Amino acid sequence: MDIEQDNNGWIAAAFNPQSVVIIGASENPEKIGGRPIKYMLQHGFKGRIYAVNPVRSEVQGIKAWPDLKSLPEVPDVAVICIPGEAAVDAVRICAELGVKLGVIISSGFGETGEKGKAAQDCMLSAARTHGMRLIGPNTQGTVNFATGTIASFASLIGEVPPMDGPVAIVSQSGAMSILPYALLRSDGIGVRHAHATGNECDLSVADLAWAVAGDPGVKLILLYLESVPNPIALIHAARRAAQFGIPILALKAGVSSLGQVAASSHTGAIATEDKVLDAFMRQNGIVRVPDARTLVRSVGLWLKAIDSAPQNLATGLKVVVISNSGACCVMAADAAARHGLDMQPFSLETRAELDAILPNFANSINPVDLTAALLSNSSLLGEVLQVISKREIADAYFISLPMSGKGYDIPRFAQDTKLFSNVTGKPMVLACPLESTREVFRKAGVVSFEHDEDAMAAIGELLHGQCIRAQADRLVALNPEKCPNIELASRKGFLSEYESLAIVRELGISVVSHALCKTEAELLIALETISAPWVIKACSATIPHKTEYGLVRIGLRTSNETLQAFREFQIECAKLSKPLDGIIVASMIKSSRELMLGARWDDRFGAVIIAGDGGKYAEAMSDVATVIYPFDETHLINQLLRLRMAPLWDGIRGEQGLPIEAISRAAVTLGAWVHKQGGRVLSLDINPLMTGPGNILTAVDALIELAP
Repeated sequence: MDIEQDNNGWIAAAFNPQSVVIIGASENPEKIGGRPIKYMLQHGFKGRIYAVNPVRSEVQGIKAWPDLKSLPEVPDVAVICIPGEAAVDAVRICAELGVKLGVIISSGFGETGEKGKAAQDCMLSAARTHGMRLIGPNTQGTVNFATGTIASFASLIGEVPPMDGPVAIVSQSGAMSILPYALLRSDGIGVRHAHATGNECDLSVADLAWAVAGDPGVKLILLYLESVPNPIALIHAARRAAQFGIPILALKAGVSSLGQVAASSHTGAIATEDKVLDAFMRQNGIVRVPDARTLVRSVGLWLKAIDSAPQNLATGLKVVVISNSGACCVMAADAAARHGLDMQPFSLETRAELDAILPNFANSINPVDLTAALLSNSSLLGEVLQVISKREIADAYFISLPMSGKGYDIPRFAQDTKLFSNVTGKPMVLACPLESTREVFRKAGVVSFEHDEDAMAAIGELLHGQCIRAQADRLVALNPEKCPNIELASRKGFLSEYESLAIVRELGISVVSHALCKTEAELLIALETISAPWVIKACSATIPHKTEYGLVRIGLRTSNETLQAFREFQIECAKLSKPLDGIIVASMIKSSRELMLGARWDDRFGAVIIAGDGGKYAEAMSDVATVIYPFDETHLINQLLRLRMAPLWDGIRGEQGLPIEAISRAAVTLGAWVHKQGGRVLSLDINPLMTGPGNILTAVDALIELAP
């Protein structure tokens, strides 16, 4: 679907309809067919509400109609609350009449099995014939609190008073469309949209995200996803949101492996669906979160950052901490490290200014310990903030006040903090266990938390998220890389190692000195030109993983033992009934570290590239970066520096560093080539990729799999 066309006006119908019909309307305001009427009557819906109920003349004080065709007009939206075939018939009649959007609350469709899926397909076909769009079935419904359009039966709407606000929630799950709403409302944050897409037989989370991004009142979008069937639609939504400066935070649940086909290569086994989805979201500026709490925890801080500096969001990770507790200073430093934040010490000049203000037993290095002197000196916090505000020291600031209350001039602290925040334009967070103190800071516009850990986590989520968004903006502007034209075999399946290494060489990656020998005479000739010690391997496209069959020998130093291994390989392949192309003999080279580089084609996401630690334990102890083409060297280097092996890139204990630039250049070329093939290359593994003097990378093994 081309969501940009909004071909029948479904967005206006969903968000601000002139008329809504509830099919299966109930007199009982607590039943599924009664709640949408109750909520719209209570919360200011200004359009016309029609109730269809064949046995009642009135429902909740409004006139009831016996069927759709008896209505005085064609409504914009139909909320369908009747089961099974009756729901299918209702969709068909709505579509024929010209209803723009159906919200199918009814369940018992695609989520129940083949029979339900067939009924769901029938429903969709009837709608599409006349251009009607559908949300659901099996949806909790859609909500726009700004217009009072509440086509939902969610219980929490009746329990938690709505307030319009800058947040939009779009969820595949009904519960996760309304749980974040309740959590945000408890924090005093208003929510405008809360849409659940259910089975997504037609409109999806991505489509609704695209739509809410066009609402001028929306500043932040929260997504809950259980699948990403159409990444392109999600990219459209992300780019539209970015165009309007709207961050997207997303929780993806139900992670699973890609299955046996992808796992036929090392890359397929390592680049799992979850890692690919991580890369996809990161490269498109969507900030992924791990759980429901994290989805809402930093919302207040995001909104404050957007309001304070909408065109100048921070892209660094430096944080400054100020507290009146030495213990909290220490714990804040630990928390900063846990959340990947950089707590750099102040310059000597800054420390000298702070030391002139602070007691002589206080710490001025960062974190700043105000000590108990804050109780007797109410100007101390403001004076410290004034010194810090003169310099571009950090990307965010954190004040921890574990001790507050009587005797402390909390209103002055809050006003000093507000002034500092206004001057710097940088995110500022308070943590304090005392609610009365937090309330004073909140009224001054300072985002406040009860626990220090939550405050630091929220700072980390914001700063890392802003870095992701900035990096995505840069990646969107990339031009495709040039890549070599390489002729591929016409067959499908695995290429032999010899064929694979030849392609790797054409991609510009150095390959170990080797030869393919079909006879003993050819082997003896090769041994004269290839430096010992030698590695020999059986070469056959039908044996992609030779070590599993004992068809690799290393460290051979004499021609006799090499000939003996040659003969044994021939015998073993004959026993296995595997055709043998010959025997590869290669120099055995040493490496300071074995790396790996791989690629696979994903039908939804395109060319997926991995790079990082290699060797025989690559799958068992995976430590690789996963990216999706297009990307550039800078982006991959940033990801490689996040790996467990990151210290090795620079070298430790006198060792030479590893060639991070070289592997990143090779990865970009590989990504461009696999992308250009458009699915012809299913996978490519280069493992191990040896590192040597001069930061040279040398491929000693390779495996390529081709699609038909």
